Formats: sequence, C-alpha cells, structure tokens
Amino acid sequence: MDKQALDNLRVLEWGNFISAPFCTEMLAQLGAEVIKIEPPGGDEARYYGPFPQDEPDLEKSGLFLYLNANKSGITLDPLKPTGREILFKLLEDTDIFVVNQPQLDLIKLDLDYETLKRQYPKLIMTLITPFGNSGPYRDWKGYDINSCTLGGITSTIGFPDRTPLTPPLHQGHHQAGMMAAIAILFAVLNRDKTGQGTFIDQSEADVWATIHIGMYLQAFVNRGTIRKRTGHYVPQAYVDAVLPCKDGSVCIDTPQKRQWLSFMDAIGNPEWMNAQIFEDRNKTTSEYHEEADAYLAQWLMKHTKKEIFKTLQDARVPSAPVRTVDEILNDPHMKQREFFVSMDHPAAGRLNSYPGVSYKYSKKKSRTNRPAPLLGEHNETIFCQQLGFEKDQLKRWRDEKVI
Repeated sequence: MDKQALDNLRVLEWGNFISAPFCTEMLAQLGAEVIKIEPPGGDEARYYGPFPQDEPDLEKSGLFLYLNANKSGITLDPLKPTGREILFKLLEDTDIFVVNQPQLDLIKLDLDYETLKRQYPKLIMTLITPFGNSGPYRDWKGYDINSCTLGGITSTIGFPDRTPLTPPLHQGHHQAGMMAAIAILFAVLNRDKTGQGTFIDQSEADVWATIHIGMYLQAFVNRGTIRKRTGHYVPQAYVDAVLPCKDGSVCIDTPQKRQWLSFMDAIGNPEWMNAQIFEDRNKTTSEYHEEADAYLAQWLMKHTKKEIFKTLQDARVPSAPVRTVDEILNDPHMKQREFFVSMDHPAAGRLNSYPGVSYKYSKKKSRTNRPAPLLGEHNETIFCQQLGFEKDQLKRWRDEKVI
C-alpha cells in the first residue's frame, strides 16, 4: 500500500489556467512527480477566485490551489533563449510533457512533437488545445465558450427562446484535462511495451462532440431527431427533468416505460397518471409538460430531497437530489470515503474541506497531501540541486530577466 500507481514517472507541465494543470493534477494524485512551469507573473489561474475575504492574492486563489496540489513549481519563460535551453534540459529526464500553449509558439521554439521526438524518442507529449492540432482552427485562440459551441453542447443547453448556454465553471477545460490524463495512461502502457513515445492531440471541442454529443448524433442518424434547447427538460419521454420539491430540487429520469410505471407505483399510482396528456409521453414533454409538472408537484412538494431520493432509489427509478455545497460537505458517503482533506499552505493557511482524490485503488495509494506551490517556490531545488546551476547564476538570470 506504500507504492503509488505512477511512482516512477516524471511529468513536466508547461500549462496555464485549467486544462493542462487539471490533467497533471490527476497524474500527481497517482504518484507522478510533477514539475509545473509558470511565467514570472504566475499562472492565469492565480488571478481567479475565490479568494479569502474576496481579496485577490496570487497565493490564495481557490482555483489555483485546487488544480496544483502535489506539484513542484518553478518560474521560467521558455519564450526567451535561456529559458528555452533550461526547458530542454528539464526534458532530458521527463517521461510526460503536458502543454496547452499555442501550437505556433511550440513550432517557433522547436518544442513541437515532430522535433522533440528526434531528441527524446521515449517522450509522451500531450497538447491540449481548444480545436486540436489539425484542421482549419488549429492556430486559433479559443476559450471554453468557443470549444463548447463548436463541440455542439451549447445547442442543447438553455431555453429555446433565449440565448444558448455553456456548462458552468469552465467544464470544457476540465473535461479535456481529464480525457488527456486517461490518454496518457494508455500511452504509458504502450511505451512500456514498445519503448516508443507518443503524441496525444487533445481537442476540447472533440471531447464535447464525442463524449457528450455523440448520443445526439446517433439519434439524428437513426431517427432524424435534432436535439434542441428545452430548458430544464431532456426532450424525450416524460419525465426527465429537474423539478422543485419541499426543500429544493430533484432530478428524475424515467424515459423507459418500466421506469415510469415504477415511479407511478412508488408515489401511489395516482388517478392523474391515466390522464390523456400521458398517453404519449414524448408529447407530454414537448406539449404538456406544464400540466404534467402541476400533477407531479402534488407529491413532490410534500417530500424532501432526501425522502424522494430514498423512495425512488428503492423503486429502482433513476433520480438524484440537487445538493447545496453544505449538503455535499456533510454527505455521509463523502465522509465515509474521506474525500475532503485538510492541509496547511504557507500563505493561504489552513485549508479545510479541500477536495481530495476522486478515485481509490485497492492495492495502490492515491494522494492529495501537499499544497499547491508558492510562485517559484522550488526554483532553487530544481535549478540548482537537480540541474546543477549555481545560485549566483540563477540570481543573475533573474535580475537580467532572461528566464
């Protein structure tokens, strides 16, 4: 139990904001040694909150602290010649290189995979971009809203008479980082067998288009169905929606007839279930959902989220409570598996209820036990102790702003 799954792997991250840092954070939780490169002014995530008392501080960003636990942090500017030379030196002992920098910058610096693989044939390089490394948009700058839109997910979120929405809190960046981490694990297995490195081209738009929108494409090919925005409903057999209850909201999902009948049985088979509006439950959703909601409200508003979830779980009906932050923090399941952890950060202080590892293995440990680094915290350790540079030389480079 003392060994971790990725104990012997070294990861170099030249990333920014969310996608690459989230990818390497998942690898760090599995035991990989991760060295994070930040520009002298800090990763963009440091400028995002939440901050304690809403006072911006580069060392206290909740987003940065979450994305970069278990890593060593250095400041380096690879766009400058000396910084680029040091980056190449770091790559000599690197197994996995994770980047979300513009492809044009990588080519200009000879840091594209086609160039790197000649010098580092066993290197696994992962490039995470909004639109991928090929195609007409490869050199375009993009944000979460752009990749969500191109990937198709925004066409399904929101109300039909209002503008489309994107999933909240930069989910496109997080999803791309998670998919990249999974791809890296497969690449490590392949390298163990073949001795060869791999280039992983991770497009955020492709993640949405395949993982999330793929099922809608299948519906279009098979039935000619075009998914549209339908507010808090999924456009299929009633009911598949988020609905209010006595103390909040619940999600109930009964597209199959068996699920619907089990749901009706669980709530006492009310007389209204035989109303004409329920004869075709697809039409119920598209034409009569307000009337149907009024019937359901008679039962839902008498019960709490917890009561509804338990009743429907026992009836094998898909459902879930919409939980508040406090409810998640105090959830018995989360407490049982010790999901939230505490740690001390030299600037942010005691971090309680810190999100821990989202998966556990029976034979290997995972970890969230070291706080995110201060800006440039491990410069001396990495540059001097590991790479062999003198402290005076490092100070001179800093003063001259060449790295």
